[in-house]
Amino acid sequence: MLKNYKIMRSLLLTGAAVAFIAGNLAAQLPPALDYQTYRDRIEPIFLKQRPQGVRCYDCHSVLVTRMRLQPFSPGSSSWSDEQSRRNFAVVSALVTPQDPLKSPLLLHPLAREAGGDPIHTGGKFWSSRSDPEWKMIAAWVAHRSSPAAAPTVANATVAAPPSAAPAAVPAVLAHSMAGATLDFQFYRTNVEPVFLKQRPGHARCYACHTEPRRAFHLEKLLPGSAGWTEAQSRLNFQNVLQHVAPGDPESSRILMHPLAPEAGGDAFHSGGRQFRTPDDPDWLTLAEWVRRVQYPATATGPSTGALIYVTNSAGDTVDVIDPATNSVVQVIRGVETPHGVNFSSDGSRVYISNEAENALDVVDRKSGAILNKIPLSGRPNNLAVTKDGRVLVGIWATPGAVDIVDTVSLKRVRSIPLNSSVHNVYVTPDGKYAASGSIEGQVLTIIDLQSEKVIGEIKFDSGVRPMTFETNADGSTSRIFVQLSGFNGFAVVDFARREEVARIKLPDQPGGFGIAEGRLGTPSHGIGVAPDGKSLWVNSTAANAVFAYSLPGLTLIGHVDLPLVHPLGRTPTGAVPEWITFTPDSRRLYISDSAARAVSVIDVKTLTQIAVVPVGEVPKRNNTLVVH
Repeated sequence: MLKNYKIMRSLLLTGAAVAFIAGNLAAQLPPALDYQTYRDRIEPIFLKQRPQGVRCYDCHSVLVTRMRLQPFSPGSSSWSDEQSRRNFAVVSALVTPQDPLKSPLLLHPLAREAGGDPIHTGGKFWSSRSDPEWKMIAAWVAHRSSPAAAPTVANATVAAPPSAAPAAVPAVLAHSMAGATLDFQFYRTNVEPVFLKQRPGHARCYACHTEPRRAFHLEKLLPGSAGWTEAQSRLNFQNVLQHVAPGDPESSRILMHPLAPEAGGDAFHSGGRQFRTPDDPDWLTLAEWVRRVQYPATATGPSTGALIYVTNSAGDTVDVIDPATNSVVQVIRGVETPHGVNFSSDGSRVYISNEAENALDVVDRKSGAILNKIPLSGRPNNLAVTKDGRVLVGIWATPGAVDIVDTVSLKRVRSIPLNSSVHNVYVTPDGKYAASGSIEGQVLTIIDLQSEKVIGEIKFDSGVRPMTFETNADGSTSRIFVQLSGFNGFAVVDFARREEVARIKLPDQPGGFGIAEGRLGTPSHGIGVAPDGKSLWVNSTAANAVFAYSLPGLTLIGHVDLPLVHPLGRTPTGAVPEWITFTPDSRRLYISDSAARAVSVIDVKTLTQIAVVPVGEVPKRNNTLVVH
């Protein structure tokens, strides 16, 4: 089955959110591309008829290319503003801000003798860099809306960047992706052999693509050699990258051009239907490589000393992300349908609730080896760790309980019976209480951790989902923010009074998600208070976004759009965000995007998505380990 992921999409913030981030962005990032100039002057170029009567639009709205333009709505001959913004995000990814001569958008249709790429399937319609269209786009890339009276670089009219704050966030995101790379070693070991493979009834890719005029060009093997030298492989690698959209197999020509049309591939490939379906093992190998986007470490990144753990709920792995590089640095294997993840106080052990085996798996943090499997009283859901080291595991199986595991003897020593199944269990920040939530029972239960007895319940009108805590100045619990089934928002609970005091609905816009994804029952899932206590962050499947509120006033700060998933031939769907965790310094927010098979990394200060990290199947629960 074809899995669709859109790693980079525009972040369209409005009103107060734009005002909130503008000053911070201007100081930290190069000037962004101007959306209005793009729409007024650049986008019309894609609709201009060339001498052969063909427009850029005619191919780029149909074929799977890196510059995939939105198809017009029925009866329309132009793009709506929303469609133009989607085009803008795609086109921005083909631009190196401030550097026209390193921007594929300008080099691909430019004649080779003028410095353009070797081949453009749509033809070379700019014979030189003096062409007015070329100069107009070059001026936009160099951050000037008009080419008049600007300095000239290599026949291109360009200008110094303006001092104004960025006009649109999508270009900022495109710039943040500019440093993304793909793994050469994985390419050489796993991908390149596909080009030499003899597939039944087909010529090898190598047989055709060593021709010098091929856009996808492979080096000729040395006489008597069965493979390429490393130097040749690096040349091949650079060429193959021209046909890849990092992080997005379904926008990568290297994958879609040889795929059979009935499986979603291009209409015609002169090399035949090399891949009948996207389940072909070789297609999957190429797709895995394309998804393995690597992000460079930045000087503004969080300090080291923390790791982000993500459980892949439909798989048997837990991915570990290093926030310093936003890349997966370890994969824990052998835990089928992992649910929650937590840690020993010294960071030497990782505790994972294992739904398939009704067990608590104890993992050595450094090696990733499973040290022990502790039987539980029933099928577990989420878990928590007390300050004195006890592991509390919520038991979802009827009649419901909280199992207590002693981490010295590594045995379940007690179960606290409850009247309904337990989905999530938490420990309050002061370590005195546990709070468990039940979907079926529609109840939040408070447990005294000293006596290990239930001391209170708070009833709701729907199932209790994730929750998070706000503290008083002395560290005691002030409020609990609780997400509920069927409600796109959260309830506010006064902890001392043990009662709901408010219910806050998230904004209606953005919206429009959740129906196709089948998640109307959980329109809002994933909530967290930043470690510094200054902000509350709330996921929304219905909005495909995360919303930020200031604390203690609960004033809406803004939102960040999350990645889209692009099913072939269907309307884009949402990432289905599931869980939230932070770096200890409160500067970064990590969201598990269960439908996108990825984790979004959000900069808390600027409200921008700065990276998307591919992980395993249906990532959900996540947690932060502070490494000692």
